[in-house]
Amino acid sequence: MDITNEEFEQLTSLIKSKSGLFFEPNKMYFIERRLLNRMSITNCESVKDYLRLLKYDLRGTELNALVDSLTTNETYFYRELPQLMSFVEGAVPLAMEGKKRAGVKTIKIWSAACSVGCEPYTIAVLLKEHVPDIASWHVQIIGTDISNTVLKTCREGRYTDRYLKDIPPLVRMKYFKKTTSEDWEINHEIKQMVQFSNLNLVDRVKMRSMAGFDFIFCRNALIYFNEASSKEVVSMFYDSLNKGGFIFLGHSESVARLSAAFQVTRLKNSLVYQKR
Repeated sequence: MDITNEEFEQLTSLIKSKSGLFFEPNKMYFIERRLLNRMSITNCESVKDYLRLLKYDLRGTELNALVDSLTTNETYFYRELPQLMSFVEGAVPLAMEGKKRAGVKTIKIWSAACSVGCEPYTIAVLLKEHVPDIASWHVQIIGTDISNTVLKTCREGRYTDRYLKDIPPLVRMKYFKKTTSEDWEINHEIKQMVQFSNLNLVDRVKMRSMAGFDFIFCRNALIYFNEASSKEVVSMFYDSLNKGGFIFLGHSESVARLSAAFQVTRLKNSLVYQKR
């Protein structure tokens, strides 16, 4: 199947209007592979037929399915662990000190574009393992994603071996139980620490409801937005954070080029961005 430049532009324009995701022409092969799969499922014989289906699908069911197929990314527990340890050993104690002085014992964490839930569950496990008095704090962890498909996996909390490959064996046995020869389920205690909801990061109305966070993780998601959309998302993240709150991005991403409102801070071995 060959997609014309015009068809590619029409398709990526629809995707951007739905999700904010921006795909350059050099991503045409990536789009084609997923498009071919969706065309097979919907019995569309040509790209033109598929575009017509998207146009007249008033509920947006198929466009949602297409976006789902484009946003399911590689993820696993304990990914980019050095940064996570900077969070749990550096940023969390720092935030706790300030909150104790204010007589507050709540911590609110947002894992944006959380995919199948490995990141927010990892955060919960690391807090339990590395913050001695975490049980005396009210911890709220919220994972959001645009894909209802991945959110279903998040809520089920069941994962194959490949997702758990980097978890130390003792930690795995402590917080997961084996359900089949290849499947594991995260335990009830960790599940209760995390809530999940559908959220489009370019939906201004819903983003305004995300407030009062001490930490935001948005790792390896902004690379799928163009610069204008990335700046807008980072600006909304800034509004969502408490003063002194931290944002953690992927190693290939930088807040500095998108906003001057954050202070760059080195914690342990990682650079993080703090709300002034």
